[in-house]
Amino acid sequence: MEYRFVSEAVAFGSASDKKAALAELSHVFADAYDVDQASVEESLNRREELGSTGFGRGIAIPHARIEGLKRPVAAFLKLAAPIDFQAADTMPVELVFGLLSPVNCGAAHLHALAAISRSLRDEEWRQALVDAPDLASLRALLIEVTSRDAA
Repeated sequence: MEYRFVSEAVAFGSASDKKAALAELSHVFADAYDVDQASVEESLNRREELGSTGFGRGIAIPHARIEGLKRPVAAFLKLAAPIDFQAADTMPVELVFGLLSPVNCGAAHLHALAAISRSLRDEEWRQALVDAPDLASLRALLIEVTSRDAA
């Protein structure tokens, strides 16, 4: 796996729109990886202005490159209710898997995005994330897939 993921980078969110979801995700990143929340939020919003990171099937993968990171890091936010993310398939989003990479990361950023998107194509796993009732369940699902994909 080309990115780092820690169990502290998992949260439930209550955002009612895309901007609020990106703000919540930036807080998850800040708390888990000791990065500047405002810089992360600004970077995620700036990337989103280029085009929606709504992946489809209720999933978004907001991502950005920021100063100060040594390698790509990931965070996950499960929303209490689906929101409009302007996804290509027009489905509202309830699963938000974020990725931050160093500014000069090169291909590692793209490899990490590809690894995340491959994992999220697994319909059974995606549904397990949707159905997960608590943080412990979400963390177990996410750690399992990142460990499996690292092997």
